[in-house]
Amino acid sequence: MANWNSIPLEITYEVLGWTAFISWSISFYPQVILNFRRKSVVGLNFDFVVLNLTKHSSYLIYNAALYFSSAIQKQYFEKYGQDQMIPVAANDVAFSIHAVLLTAITLFQIAIYERGSQKVSKITIGIVSAVWLFAAVCIFLALPSHSWLWLISIFNSIQVFMTVIKYIPQVFMNFARKSTDGFSIGNILLDFSGGVANYGQMAVQSIDQDSWVNFYGNIGKTLLSLVSIFFDIIFIFQHYVIYPHKKAQVSSKLVEEEHTERLVKSPEHPESENV
Repeated sequence: MANWNSIPLEITYEVLGWTAFISWSISFYPQVILNFRRKSVVGLNFDFVVLNLTKHSSYLIYNAALYFSSAIQKQYFEKYGQDQMIPVAANDVAFSIHAVLLTAITLFQIAIYERGSQKVSKITIGIVSAVWLFAAVCIFLALPSHSWLWLISIFNSIQVFMTVIKYIPQVFMNFARKSTDGFSIGNILLDFSGGVANYGQMAVQSIDQDSWVNFYGNIGKTLLSLVSIFFDIIFIFQHYVIYPHKKAQVSSKLVEEEHTERLVKSPEHPESENV
């Protein structure tokens, strides 16, 4: 296994990695908090959350297996060379564990909070079922030959596929509603920061090793950053450019309703005194 050639680059690598971890990890909380405060998940696309859980679960399997399994690491070195570094860091594993837990909490909120007429689409149910069935078949295929690197690459491919499609339902839902109300922009801003930091981390490793193997050796991590950044830009454009007035109108209406409700309930209200 290769060692770092530059201490400053190694430090930069660790800083960028944990910056990505912190940004991506915190990015789950604005939506969870927003749901809690509103006691509603209206505006959050359920397909996005379900697809996201499958995405993060498959990514956790890939990261944890490659980071902790010496057998898989051996197969990785045999394929890409002994002079290469494992393309998974501790922050990748930590992020994946945290992501699965927080996405599961969001799903629980969907189950208990006001959701209007929204529901998980049959298309999403079909996609998720097919993906896990495909993964189960691959596990049985890998067992006889102990093709563990191939197997985890399948899970990495699954998370790439889910990353590509998971944002689409929310994008179209925002378009159909002509509003981003109910969908936290804080989540997107932090996700964007994490994607940039994650890509930067990989670039720093490649510069130090004078090799770009880690980009295609862990194509999942590479595409995770690029796809996330692409869709985050779309969400930012929707929120701040296309639908800002709609968001403002919705917010003003809610404030007005809350103010009216407080006046009605207040014992100091003139009507209450006359009674």
